[in-house]
Amino acid sequence: MSDDLAPLRARIDAIDDQILDLLNERAQVVIEVGKAKKNSNKVFYVPSREQAIFQRLKQRSAGVFPDDGVQRVFREIISASLALEQPMKVAFLGPQATFTHVAAMRQFGLSAQLVAQKSIPAVFDEVARGRAHYGVVPVENSNEGVVTHTLDMFMESELKINAEIMLEVSHDLLSLAPGLEAVERVYSHPQALAQCRNWLEENMADVPLIDVASTAAAAQMAADDATAAAIASSMAGAQYGLRQLKGNIADNPNNFTRFLVISEQLPAAGNDDKTSIMFCIKDEPGILLKMIEPFGKRDINLCKIESRPLKKRAWEYIFFLDVEGHIASDNVRAAVDELGEYCQFIKVLGSYPKAH
Repeated sequence: MSDDLAPLRARIDAIDDQILDLLNERAQVVIEVGKAKKNSNKVFYVPSREQAIFQRLKQRSAGVFPDDGVQRVFREIISASLALEQPMKVAFLGPQATFTHVAAMRQFGLSAQLVAQKSIPAVFDEVARGRAHYGVVPVENSNEGVVTHTLDMFMESELKINAEIMLEVSHDLLSLAPGLEAVERVYSHPQALAQCRNWLEENMADVPLIDVASTAAAAQMAADDATAAAIASSMAGAQYGLRQLKGNIADNPNNFTRFLVISEQLPAAGNDDKTSIMFCIKDEPGILLKMIEPFGKRDINLCKIESRPLKKRAWEYIFFLDVEGHIASDNVRAAVDELGEYCQFIKVLGSYPKAH
């Protein structure tokens, strides 16, 4: 058997050598790209360009290597290449092993410098002060709705949305305890507890549920208390040495969280973009119809609409609207300008590649 394997392994070694040579050749081109960007004052991170690379390569791939694997491999190649152009620092809602941390790694790869922050406002502040190039924050969950702290921050901040990340979320029950019967309390983030409500009621009805700042913080607390459990990711379990008492306990297995990448730049138009807008409308008859009409008559699809109370004035609301297309396109720009005629104020939060 070893004689049969030897030539195959030799072929693999030869192919690996070719891959390595090509990676170094690619890295030299990347360095030249970085110099050209610096000379023309262009931003070094372009999310739409990354999306185009991933889509092109997956469409070109005709072999047995899986499409998801193609994207993961080139995610790390691009991450390492960006580090050659300029060291990238990314702030995220921490601590480590939160789902936001996983989303940040998914978007920027392992070569980026990922820095945990204690709160969503702290992520915005880190980017606004120039201490991080980008920030990653959660904005909504497919089951539990919006993360209000993130929407509220856009009322105060001038940062722009550069990209969105869709992450499938799997909640595990993690503990040092030998089994469910030994668990006396369960820690987790309020959204995670809400997403697992039915399972907890059926299996741990008499066990106190305790809100904490993040799922990773819950895992850290469970690692210090053998009578406690945490609802968190498998990555958090590995980070803090916890065993999985029960995997994937969310009530809805089709559970996704959407994250936003924020920075000071507004990305250039790509092939498949989304634009986010924040506005406050004047109170008058038929105003809700007038609010969506500029988009409908131009055949612009509305992806989402959300409202938040305006804290400075009672019974007035801020609206958040996601539409397909880039603000640089004539039809989206015209629709936003027409909407502005009915608004007390309006702000474009960003145009960015749509996540798939």
